Amino acid sequence: MTVLHGIRPDEETARKLDESDPLSSLRNQFSIPTGASGQPVMYFCGNSLGLPPAKANYYVQEVMDEWAARGVHGHQQGPAPWFPYHELFHETGARLVGARPGEVIMMNSLTVNLHLLLTTFYRPEGKRQKILMESPAFPSDIYCLQSHIAARGLNPAEVLVTCGPSSGADCLETTHVLQAIEQHGDELATIMMGGVNFLTGQVLDMAAITEAGHRVGAAVGFDLAHAAGNVIMSLHDWEVDFAAWCSYKYLNASPGAIAGAYIHETHATNRSLPRLAGWWGNEPDTRFRMHLEETFVPVDSADAWQLSNPPILAMAPLRASLELFDTTGMPALRERSLRLTGYLRAMLESRPGCRYKVITPEEDEQHGCQLSIVIEGDATDAFATIEAADVVADFRPPNVVRVAPTPMYNTFHDCWRFAMLMGDRFGSPSA
Repeated sequence: MTVLHGIRPDEETARKLDESDPLSSLRNQFSIPTGASGQPVMYFCGNSLGLPPAKANYYVQEVMDEWAARGVHGHQQGPAPWFPYHELFHETGARLVGARPGEVIMMNSLTVNLHLLLTTFYRPEGKRQKILMESPAFPSDIYCLQSHIAARGLNPAEVLVTCGPSSGADCLETTHVLQAIEQHGDELATIMMGGVNFLTGQVLDMAAITEAGHRVGAAVGFDLAHAAGNVIMSLHDWEVDFAAWCSYKYLNASPGAIAGAYIHETHATNRSLPRLAGWWGNEPDTRFRMHLEETFVPVDSADAWQLSNPPILAMAPLRASLELFDTTGMPALRERSLRLTGYLRAMLESRPGCRYKVITPEEDEQHGCQLSIVIEGDATDAFATIEAADVVADFRPPNVVRVAPTPMYNTFHDCWRFAMLMGDRFGSPSA
């Protein structure tokens, strides 16, 4: 029997790996859907929608109970008053992405946050008008940038430039991104890219991209939808200017969950920066003076980019999730993620003659939880076969199946079952 990096590829070994893993008990903190068989599904879709933490119910019900018991007084009274509720995430949100308190605010949705941040960090002047993004990029990022550029009275076809993989390659090369930054140089106003590519699962070198962007005078920001809660980041130390992310993927904060935004403290404390404003972004001490305060005075933090009072019911599940992330710690979660994903990749690639290939980079620093698998032949039919076997994953046409063994709730046994399924269903008849 083949041995994979010293690990035997059998079911007994997979179960033993789960038994010996120090974080395997985290799975008990989540609800796992059941399949047609009545057994828990192989849920590999945390890159699209994470599963609910058990404590989310408690915090949502707490809000409902306080609303019923106190009405409007819940803003100032009770175990978790609503007026400062967003402040619960100042430190946990910052630690999640390698930021400092005051640099992170949970608000709105991802694309709304990107538009708000671009209002500040895309300042086209003279010939410096271009925005650089990666290709392929998540469609919402494309639509966001195209429409934002057009709203500034500029032509997206002239202003928006992209950098994609070399011919025949699946993933970007950092050198090509840096060359593109240098090429556009003094015409580049802003760089905005996905920190982890949605299609391939590749982690971009955000530190190098930020440094190169600043060297040519551009502002640099990232869409961290597939990075937050997935990989370790140091946004403050990398001097990233701005970033935004959703919280319904790896952060398990409910469908359409409230999103996050990061603004480096150099900018967050700069009251002169242009921005769109609303009453929850001004100084808290004067927030309820209403008509007596006709001039917006932003608070000296990322909170200043808030527009409205936060949706407390939407924040409650995020509270439960970030407590788990914060008590476990991203370093420990990342270590477990590398073990799970490395095991799954090795198991998938151990089956000879299979009609698929993993296109996600193998180097630890270039991938997160997600493995993107290109299926040969009729990929749509292949994915239907996968789903019929109690697997929850997702499909990106024309031929990419994305699977993400997440460290909070997936198991080595999940990975073993899925790899056996893929090898059995999509192996070469002659192998």
